[in-house]
Amino acid sequence: MPQATEMLKVEGLTHAFGGVKAIADCSLSVQAGAVTALIGPNGAGKSTLVNVVSGFYRLQHGRVTFDGKETSGWAPYRIARRGLIRTFQISRDYGGMTVLENMMVPPQSQAGESLFNALFRPRLVAADEKRHLEKAYALLNTFGLYEKRNDYARDLSGGQKRLLEMARALMADPKLLLLDEPMAGVNPALAEQLAAHILELRATSITFLIIEHNLGIVDQICERVIVMANGSTLATGTMAELRANTAVVEAYLGG
Repeated sequence: MPQATEMLKVEGLTHAFGGVKAIADCSLSVQAGAVTALIGPNGAGKSTLVNVVSGFYRLQHGRVTFDGKETSGWAPYRIARRGLIRTFQISRDYGGMTVLENMMVPPQSQAGESLFNALFRPRLVAADEKRHLEKAYALLNTFGLYEKRNDYARDLSGGQKRLLEMARALMADPKLLLLDEPMAGVNPALAEQLAAHILELRATSITFLIIEHNLGIVDQICERVIVMANGSTLATGTMAELRANTAVVEAYLGG
């Protein structure tokens, strides 16, 4: 049986704030086409790891390889263009935009970004914008937000904002989608809806790395779970395997 391809590999990552190590010699990998969870107690270093991997924190020590190419020290836009996309909460600025306008922000290398195209190739710009608009409408329909397309994002419910965050990230055609606590503040019905979307998207060959505290959802959708504690990888396995791991139980899962 062929060995699974690593979409993301982190080796010896260390990151400190004012001399305090948030990540300490952390190594892990994410298999292509899989839904992998990153769990651990608060302060374990999960969000810091995501920020370093996606380029939003400067790499201090270690190595990051994404889709077969080392991306250590790359700027966030270069990493995103290669296909590693992360979700962001709807900020105040984006909250003042409509749902549809939010969807039109992420597409990369749009024809209209070029002054030459805007001045001398208006048909190309129009065709490109139409393509992105059709994709946005399709995603909004899939995520049940089409009827909200002209509403301000700030007026959506917490769960609807989470749906918009994921739909917006998909506009950038990710190979690997990093989700930072997608179920936080979401009611059980919408959490199940988000979980179903993730499983559907996995079938389209999108790889997921999810930071999540809802272990029921993790057990439901993730084939592989990575546990972090004190800035390092503590264990890797299925939820069933981790529940039988004494070190994991003591550090996080509880008795």
